[in-house]
Amino acid sequence: MNNGTTTNHTYSLALLSTLFFMWGFITVLNDILIPHLKGLFDLNYTRTMLIQFCFFGAYFITSIPAGAIISKIGYKKGIVMGLSITGLGALLFFPASILISYTFFLTALFILASGITILQVAANPFVAVLGPPETASSRLNLTQAINSLGTTIAPLFGSLLILDATGVHRSPAEEAASVQGPYIGIALLLGLIAVLIAISKLPSINDATMEQYHETNHYGKKSAWQYGHLMRGAIAIFLYVGGEVTIGSFMVNYLMEPQIGGLAEADAGKYVSFYWGGAMVGRFIGAAILQRIKPQLLLTTCAIAAIVLILISTNTTGPIAMYSIIAVGLFNSIMFANIFTMSMSGLGKYTGQGSGILCMAIVGGAIVPVATGFLADQIGLQQALMAVILCYAYILYFGTTGYQLDRDKKRNTIL
Repeated sequence: MNNGTTTNHTYSLALLSTLFFMWGFITVLNDILIPHLKGLFDLNYTRTMLIQFCFFGAYFITSIPAGAIISKIGYKKGIVMGLSITGLGALLFFPASILISYTFFLTALFILASGITILQVAANPFVAVLGPPETASSRLNLTQAINSLGTTIAPLFGSLLILDATGVHRSPAEEAASVQGPYIGIALLLGLIAVLIAISKLPSINDATMEQYHETNHYGKKSAWQYGHLMRGAIAIFLYVGGEVTIGSFMVNYLMEPQIGGLAEADAGKYVSFYWGGAMVGRFIGAAILQRIKPQLLLTTCAIAAIVLILISTNTTGPIAMYSIIAVGLFNSIMFANIFTMSMSGLGKYTGQGSGILCMAIVGGAIVPVATGFLADQIGLQQALMAVILCYAYILYFGTTGYQLDRDKKRNTIL
């Protein structure tokens, strides 16, 4: 793929970046939907986190079939399919709001997330091959920065159009109806992007392309499941997404706690943008510095910083606790892209299957928030967030030695 067609690669990256923006926007809009539906249906923390369970549970169910489908139909057609399914899920928010049914909302979220899963399985490795292998992490961090632009805008958008900032009591029907406009608009935009992708001249990417792109020696392996570094990377993705989503999901309620920020719901929702905005800034910075340093070294550094910040937030009060938890977003920034590219190293023709496995691991965004929600119901939200430190501790391990191909463990270092 690195054949000198820089203009084509630039156009392709720009077009694919719209996908990263949209799924980032939609995913983080859940952080606004969570307190909204919590109030509408009078839910405890555990039941509220079923929102993230259904959304990220779709990754676990859909990723492996998505990888198989994409291997057969190609990456471009897979992207169009993913956009179409995501749009359908967004449209289903309209009947869910009419019926005022929590079950219907969860169903719509599952379908929407299934479409996003297909997009992730196709788009992440697509971006990685649009240039030299040694700068794949840099490219993926750049598109992840565009993803973060979506995650930064979404809380502001959602706070304005979904959460009640007036203080005037709204009926359940009015509360439910506030999601209609945003999600119908999302569905229309996704349809437009699907048409643009379908008529565009993106490079033809398939399993044969991936085999040619990667320096590959399969050592008798007959499946991506047999690569130890990929399996360790899948655990790292599980815990990274789980930790990041847990903090974002509880951010509004955390900042509303009297000992933390004591903020009103709509005001706290706006602060979520700073959390995801930090990730955006970090990814743009990461895309630049990864041209010069190894991704494993940057991943290790960011994991240590995240652990320290969570420790500070969960053991202090007031502005220190508030801003230290928000600052975790800055160090989350490069983690997904670095873990993903390090885990995909050397997979060759198994790249599609490997991408499916890694995207399946995004189910961490379903499991970790629910577990943390259960813990918060027992011991309190601030204390429960300390559990997220375990997620970053494993990422620290992956960045030091866990990323290494089994045959290279004795001679590789993070430097």
